[in-house]
Amino acid sequence: MATITLSSLVHKNTSQIAIDFAFNEDLKHYITAFEGVNWSKTHNTFYLKHTADNKKRIYAYLRKRHHFVDYSALQAPALVPLSTAPAKKSGPLGTLKKVHLDALSSFNNYMLQKRYSQSTIENYVGLLSIFFRYYTAKDILAITKIDIEEFNQNYILGNGYGRTFQNQIISALKLFYSHHSNIHLDISHIERPNKDKRLPEVLSLEEVKQLLTNVKNVKHKTMLSLVYACGMRIGEALALKMDAIDGRRGFIHIKHAKGAKDRYVPLSERTLVLLRHYYKLYKPKVYLFEGIAGQVYSQESCRKVLRTAVRSTVIKKHVTLHTLRHSYATHLLENGTDIRYIQDILGHNSPKTTMIYTHVSTHSLKNIKNPFDDMDI
Repeated sequence: MATITLSSLVHKNTSQIAIDFAFNEDLKHYITAFEGVNWSKTHNTFYLKHTADNKKRIYAYLRKRHHFVDYSALQAPALVPLSTAPAKKSGPLGTLKKVHLDALSSFNNYMLQKRYSQSTIENYVGLLSIFFRYYTAKDILAITKIDIEEFNQNYILGNGYGRTFQNQIISALKLFYSHHSNIHLDISHIERPNKDKRLPEVLSLEEVKQLLTNVKNVKHKTMLSLVYACGMRIGEALALKMDAIDGRRGFIHIKHAKGAKDRYVPLSERTLVLLRHYYKLYKPKVYLFEGIAGQVYSQESCRKVLRTAVRSTVIKKHVTLHTLRHSYATHLLENGTDIRYIQDILGHNSPKTTMIYTHVSTHSLKNIKNPFDDMDI
């Protein structure tokens, strides 16, 4: 039985899973037999494209032979490449000591008691594991603002990782040091990277209709239609159980969504008709959309369905599952729906988040009279 370490890696400008282990010919053949695994001369490691589905599959594959799989460095989100960042790679990370593991265990318990979601707990512990592996020789309570700035410069920017990763590291550090007092570090002075000012990609009503019309499989059509017609995050849609659908009242009850919040979203008549037709054909037992053996349908499978649907259209925009949610919100706004109702439907904590759709909508802009039109030239 061998120990195999899975960690995040950016290679060929793409997020990857690095697979490291002490050389063993049999193990090497076993790993290379896994679909999608390749060798990188640059990083001297085997790697696999970083997706949620691949994480689950490679872990299960390695555990079949009872290997110990250390995936602590993989619990953080996939590292996002920056095309403009330097192509330099920092030195190898160290190994966590007992003092680090004890502190992270204490922090894990603290977040459990504060009722943070499991995904947040896993992300924060994974991110902090990376940070403390960078500073294994330094006492946890001796970390300073200068240390964090050095980590940002040498590890995050040096490896070409994105703003999201940097921002989440800072969030994890702020929460950790609010729990572990450190006289050398004032968490209020830890600065975040400037936010992107980019607006979300949005489809027109005609493009949404074209996309959904081209999906012939009833299950796939219902899934994508529900994401659009209810403005859901894909994780929320796939987590729905049968009792979440209230056809009589015309609502869907979304439970334990982002921020551990519940909310109701309106269910249109057309969506309800589609759901009833789907149910008669597939008879789901627990989850509304079930995968193999009644398990939750995977997000990666849903993304493949969307990619196939987009390829069958003439749409040239970069379309993701979240694009359907953005499009729904924008179309509501353009139809005159009050921004406060849109905020409730989408489950946003702050109206500032919802206000981005006022910048995306072109409805009011089209009504502006252009002075050029009055020029007889």
